[in-house]
Amino acid sequence: MRAMSIRHRLLFWGVLVAVLTALIWAVVRFVSPAPPRSLVMSTGVSDGAYHHFGEHYKEILRANGIALELRTSSGGVENLQRLNDGQVQVGFVQGGTGLLALDYDALPSATPLRSLATVAYEPVWIFTHSLDLSKGLGALAGKRTAIGVPGSGNNKVALQLLSVYGVVAGGTQPTADGTTFIQDGGLAVVDMLARHQIDAAIIISAPQAPAVQKLLADSSMHLASLEHVQGLARRFPYFRPVVLKRGSVDPGRNLPPHDVDLLATTANLVVRDELHPALSYLLLEAAQQVHKLPTLINRPNDFPSPEGTDFPLSIEAERYFKNGRPFLQSYLPFWAANYVQRLLLLLVPLAAILVPLARVLPAMVSWRRQSKIYRRYGELKFLEADLASRQLDDQERRNARAQLDHIEKEIVQSKFPLDFSDKVYTLRQHVDYVRAQLARQSEGPG
Repeated sequence: MRAMSIRHRLLFWGVLVAVLTALIWAVVRFVSPAPPRSLVMSTGVSDGAYHHFGEHYKEILRANGIALELRTSSGGVENLQRLNDGQVQVGFVQGGTGLLALDYDALPSATPLRSLATVAYEPVWIFTHSLDLSKGLGALAGKRTAIGVPGSGNNKVALQLLSVYGVVAGGTQPTADGTTFIQDGGLAVVDMLARHQIDAAIIISAPQAPAVQKLLADSSMHLASLEHVQGLARRFPYFRPVVLKRGSVDPGRNLPPHDVDLLATTANLVVRDELHPALSYLLLEAAQQVHKLPTLINRPNDFPSPEGTDFPLSIEAERYFKNGRPFLQSYLPFWAANYVQRLLLLLVPLAAILVPLARVLPAMVSWRRQSKIYRRYGELKFLEADLASRQLDDQERRNARAQLDHIEKEIVQSKFPLDFSDKVYTLRQHVDYVRAQLARQSEGPG
């Protein structure tokens, strides 16, 4: 009986440990897995604003123990393709090329991509030597215009704007009127303009882009100010009018010499929806550090912003912009905060099991001990009733004595808490009482 009890006890604790182990594994594996230590980001051309931003993100993530791999691309369109294909987990996507820009009624389930924020204005910079484009881009007919590398958002939007004004070209070959589109971008375009190899360049990029910075600082370059920015912004909802103020580039040289009306898209920081939440928050923190500063176009803290995203805003981004950074990350380093958060997620289900168990288990143990005593009382009652109803023969009396000895031995060897002492001693007294009755019966009638 004692060996059986030990086996039952071991079985109980073994099952409990197995259940808890399975629960912890499920939480760690599915509910709160550790964030990966590496991440791949698709940026843009090596001398463009996207890659410039990516370098800053890389340093911030490295300081938090995450290795960020940057992959250059032709721009937002290629980044979008890589994100959709799962080749990268995060990338910059130009405004006007995402799901919501193309279909305002699209459901979040229609795409695996989510926006964390818009992070910058990307004006349409149109630089020429001396062409007057204030009335529109029709003046570029018959000219050589750089429109960005093939497959880029720059290329796509430039072609769209030119076509509105009836400026088209047959690929890279000039048309009958001499219109030629040069499919190149970045600093190469700056050099081509300086050498008069092209007449104009359409660059869609943040003001921080090295090519834009160089052209803005060159007083020989003319930056087009379009009269139709309001109308074009109505025609293409992903555009918004912005103004480059007079003297904002270089007050000493009065650059630009007048306010310049520009069209602008927004750059979206986009991730795949399966990205670990902790990394989403870390990217948002990096975006806050990289994009909060003012530029020639925006004021301090205009970015990052949850407004005007081209994809549904991620759950983490919604919480971030509503409540700020997660509580633990406000006081602990990234990995320490993540460890504590995961530990809390483990403790909650454990507490949900152990707290009720801690209440029920003592009652179960107490009931089991009482039932052991009550069973022995039942045996004694049956034996006492048998003694009172008839005269036992010698063999029956020997069996009765052995039964009484077994009951007493089991009670003595069993471990009971102090609050059971009175019950145990009372049971032993009853055993002695029945033993005395048995002895009187064996002596015969007096």
